[in-house]
Amino acid sequence: MDIDEILGVSRPVSLTNKSAIYVWGYNQSGQTGRREEERSLRIPKQLPPELFGCPAGGNSRWLDIACGREHTAAVASDGSLFTWGANEFGQLGDGSENARKHPKKVKQLQSEFVISVSCGAHCTVAIAEPRENDGSMSGRRLWVWGQNQGSNYPRLFWGAFSPSTVIRQVSCGAVHVVALSEEGLLQAWGYNEYGQLGRGVTSEGLQGPRVINGYAKFLDEAPELVKITQVSCGEYHTAAISEKGEVYTWGMGSVGQLGHCSLQSGDKELLPRRVVSLDGICIKEVACGGVHTCAVTAKGALYAWGGGQAGQLGVGPLNGFFLCKLNESEMML
Repeated sequence: MDIDEILGVSRPVSLTNKSAIYVWGYNQSGQTGRREEERSLRIPKQLPPELFGCPAGGNSRWLDIACGREHTAAVASDGSLFTWGANEFGQLGDGSENARKHPKKVKQLQSEFVISVSCGAHCTVAIAEPRENDGSMSGRRLWVWGQNQGSNYPRLFWGAFSPSTVIRQVSCGAVHVVALSEEGLLQAWGYNEYGQLGRGVTSEGLQGPRVINGYAKFLDEAPELVKITQVSCGEYHTAAISEKGEVYTWGMGSVGQLGHCSLQSGDKELLPRRVVSLDGICIKEVACGGVHTCAVTAKGALYAWGGGQAGQLGVGPLNGFFLCKLNESEMML
């Protein structure tokens, strides 16, 4: 069964030529892009191409999409970035704080080819390349805006990286952001009340960017620098994959979302710590929800851990929290 059958669409669609955006869920701030329709939507519905300036049946494609708490951002195949929904912190990047119920291009990024986007609770971060580059600028640069990002317009942001750094990936938590360079370094900024910035301490208030340089492979050995290939932020925790396929997690761990059977700092882990339960398993991708974490192995098996009271672990009815036990299914994805 393909995606159109699942979503109830009967007309044929050539996925090699075009793609579509489907939305569902709450719409109190217009985050589903359905204009005046205030009620929540329980069944996925396609947004018409005309909303994005494409003619009906046009050859539209989408490269990336991200959801914040009440706003949405999507990257079109021509490198344009569209945003819509809540905007009380300027997270739509239009210079205002007015919510918008329909998608609109972020004009300040028209000179950039946007590659990917990530949304925090009330902020947005994008990776983009200059459309015209004489070689004096790095290829993939970071743009930030919204809550705690210093602007309600997109602004170029280097943080703790040098201006020549090429950005590989970025991920937003509720109130923190982590960016990954092509060299495998992570820098993090934002709030750190649960240790989600990986600095070995908790901190009050907004924290500036800093490179994470200590990863705990073993608790009885000094932390060392590890090359990272992918990162994902949950609400107040962070997970990353090393070049060897190891998973490191840190931040809030009160419901098992870090995958450690014990924590070093109460309900938190303040330094990136290797998930030893996954020893000998090569992980290729990790993704964090609000209070749970999932990982996909190189062989296609799915592991899940953390809070499962809403069924987010996919392991059936559970009472309380799902601690330290990984989903051992070998089903190929």
